[in-house]
Amino acid sequence: MGARDGNTYQAVARIVVTRPRERSVELVTRLEANGHDLIVLPLIATEAISDEPIDLAGYDWVIVTSVTGAEELARRARGEMPRVAAIGAATAAALGGADLVPRVSTQEGLLAELPQPAGRVLFAGAAGARRLLVDALGADFAPLYRTVELDVDQVPPADLVVLASPSAARALGRLGPAPPVVSIGPQTTRAARDCGLTVAGEAETHSVDGLVAAVEAALRAP
Repeated sequence: MGARDGNTYQAVARIVVTRPRERSVELVTRLEANGHDLIVLPLIATEAISDEPIDLAGYDWVIVTSVTGAEELARRARGEMPRVAAIGAATAAALGGADLVPRVSTQEGLLAELPQPAGRVLFAGAAGARRLLVDALGADFAPLYRTVELDVDQVPPADLVVLASPSAARALGRLGPAPPVVSIGPQTTRAARDCGLTVAGEAETHSVDGLVAAVEAALRAP
């Protein structure tokens, strides 16, 4: 992937981004600024589950693990926001900041850094989300949205596909042979490999910065 001209590396590639279009703008802009050809091919969509208010009274912590979850919580929350633990800087920003953003962008990473005892905790996320934090903390679970895997005919020819969720990995895996992928984190990497996809890179942080760095590293690989 890419080409070498003497001592200069020219990593110009055709890259497919599989996030919903409204979530792809920053990533696409950053990668296009690096000279790449971008194709937006959404493989997932999100749907809000309810408009019912969520009462935050009595909670010591609220945990959010995605930008969509954070935005839905902000839309439906009532009462004073407790301390916030968020996976990823973008997720934290969607709530106006967080008290804890773990260095490792996984539920395991958050659990390792969350002060104990945590008190009463609300986990606000996708229906069907992993229950590691819910079970470990005895947290209340508020399913705010569902993720729908979209069907597309095929993936256009490309050098890399960027996956930002296990759902996107599963949707891509159903399409048959696919280009190598770059994933946003360990859970997405695991889902991609379970689907038989070739993982060329994994973001070190659950963020656009992490994805851009992982894409560039994958393109520089022999």
